[in-house]
Amino acid sequence: MPTPQDRHITAADLDADGYLREHDLIVSGSIVVEAGLWLRVHGDIEAGGGIKADRNIKAGGGIKAGEGIKAGEGIEAGEGIEAGWGIEAGWGIKAGWGIEAGEGIEAGWGIKAGWGIEAGEGIEAGWGIEAGLSVTAAWVSVRLRIFAGLCGWRLPTAAECEIRAEVRSGLVGHGTVVPPVALAASAERRS
Repeated sequence: MPTPQDRHITAADLDADGYLREHDLIVSGSIVVEAGLWLRVHGDIEAGGGIKADRNIKAGGGIKAGEGIKAGEGIEAGEGIEAGWGIEAGWGIKAGWGIEAGEGIEAGWGIKAGWGIEAGEGIEAGWGIEAGLSVTAAWVSVRLRIFAGLCGWRLPTAAECEIRAEVRSGLVGHGTVVPPVALAASAERRS
């Protein structure tokens, strides 16, 4: 089996506008961005391992990592953001489609997705969470408000307006809080 290939992004890999010279960035290993640089790609970013930058990560398409995604500043994708482990940004996380993490999602500012947001563990945002469809996690914690079911292209179903999580802090601005699936299944087994 071949060894995964890591990719270290340096200033030499970027064009005059600060974008990666290649349309897509797809590697079997991890992606690490040189300190002080943004990772901006016109197409998709995919890594079999993790993706790490001390500044911003931005893709015109989607961002996908087999492990975690971590940015010192923001993470933004025109399509979806998906990580096998966690997603963490010092500032905000924004996706035109959905955001999904096998573990937790954490942003110093807000989290916004055109579709749904799903985490295997918790979701934490310094400001708020805004999802076009449902929010699913073991728990959510925000300083301000949580919105689910805000899609503007059609009327969402009742299930698409659900916040399937324990709300540890923050106010629900739109959506219905229901017990998270894992907690509900666990409670059902104890009965």
